[in-house]
Amino acid sequence: MKTSRRGAGLLLGLSSALTFSLLGASPASASTSTWTLEAEGQVRCVRGGFSWTYALSPVSGSWSKPITTGIRNLPGKSSANLGRQIIPPGTNERDPADGSLPVNGYVFFSLGLAPVGEYTAEIYATDGERTETDQLKIVYQDEYCR
Repeated sequence: MKTSRRGAGLLLGLSSALTFSLLGASPASASTSTWTLEAEGQVRCVRGGFSWTYALSPVSGSWSKPITTGIRNLPGKSSANLGRQIIPPGTNERDPADGSLPVNGYVFFSLGLAPVGEYTAEIYATDGERTETDQLKIVYQDEYCR
C-alpha cells in the first residue's frame, strides 16, 4: 500500500510540474504579435515625368506595438518617399462574407524622371522587431496608362 501511495505521489508531482511549466510559458506566447503585410500584387503605371501617387500597405492579424509602413527602392531621379504611416496597435481581419480586407495603411510617394520600363520598389511594414516586405511594380510609359 505504501508503494502505491508513493508512486501516485510521484506521478501527481510530475504532472503538476509539467502543467505549471506549460502554464508559465503560455502568457509569453499569447502576447506575441501575429501580423502580415498584405500589399502584394500592386502595379502603378505612370507617364514619364514627375508623378505623385500612393500604394496600399494593409496589415492583417493582431499586434500590440505600432507598425510603421513605408516604401523604398523607388526608381527615377528625384523620387521620394513622402511619408510613412504608423498603424496603431490593434487587429484587422478579413470579412468572413466576402474575404475583403479593410485597408489600414497607405504609402505616399513621388516618382521622378526615369527611362520607359518596368521597375520594382519595395513596400515594407515593421514593428521594430520584425519587418515584412512586398514588391510594387512601377511601369513608366511614353503614353497614358490603361
